[in-house]
Amino acid sequence: MRFRPDPFIVALVATAIIASAVPATGAPLEALRVASKISIGLLFFLYGARLSTTEAIAGLRHWRLHTSILAMTFVLFPLLGLAARFLVPEILTRPLYVGVLMLCIVPSTVQSSVAFTSIARGNIAGAVVSASLSNLLGVFITPLLAIVLVSSAGDVQINATSILKIVVQLLLPFVVGQLMRPLIGHWCMEHDSRLRIFDRSSILLIVYVAFSEGANARVWRTLDAGALIGLIAVCVVLLALVMAATVLVGRMLHFDRGDRITLLFCGSKKSLASGLPMATVLFAGSSIALVILPLMIFHQIQLVVSAWIAGRLARSAPPRVLDS
Repeated sequence: MRFRPDPFIVALVATAIIASAVPATGAPLEALRVASKISIGLLFFLYGARLSTTEAIAGLRHWRLHTSILAMTFVLFPLLGLAARFLVPEILTRPLYVGVLMLCIVPSTVQSSVAFTSIARGNIAGAVVSASLSNLLGVFITPLLAIVLVSSAGDVQINATSILKIVVQLLLPFVVGQLMRPLIGHWCMEHDSRLRIFDRSSILLIVYVAFSEGANARVWRTLDAGALIGLIAVCVVLLALVMAATVLVGRMLHFDRGDRITLLFCGSKKSLASGLPMATVLFAGSSIALVILPLMIFHQIQLVVSAWIAGRLARSAPPRVLDS
């Protein structure tokens, strides 16, 4: 299975490069900051309107699978993120370590988790429920983990103002979206492709603002080729460890092939769409570009690796049994 670069990832990298080379400054940057904050609120409002709480709760009958996936996302990943502290400062700088820790506490993806599970002929229904549940809980769990874990990183302090930002920009829009789901949920599903364009455009705006602030503060002077290579290596090892853990847990719990595939792809993913806005709300200042960089790199690595693994699993899958 030949991997083709995701156009969105290409646009993301291009936006980061452009912002670093031609950053916004002064009044234009301030206007973009305001637009970014508004777009984050709209993003989480739409997340709330799209996610079906009823379906997620109904699917919890397969609780062992979903609990295993949530444990990978919100327990194993954060523990590995904390362990990465031993890599500072030899391999990771302090801001990059904070970024790795932030990467480890964001929820799983929805679209790519389900897509790769489908390609590999796994339990698609289980993937939909687990990925949706991860994002539903992540809106609440990720900020809490950030307050407990990221604040302990040393240089980052999440205070009452940060908590207020979390409530106003993330939780409140999400809850309103959930409450309005009976009224606009069907409309959101019908216009999902158009809304996805808005999602991705908002993320590109967030990245442009973050990298503009980083370029203005000249944070890239602290990131040399060795540090970048070290960060990429950390992301690769992190993904490999979690994928190995999903395989081990799937065998220990005697999951069938479909559930093991779902655990593999849903348990090892991290959401760029949810993670970048959350990081922007939680971290302010010039170092935000370095904080979101690990998530951007990890996201691309997980797509490449998952595409390769899904292709191999699809080729080794038993033939489908057709109903007579």
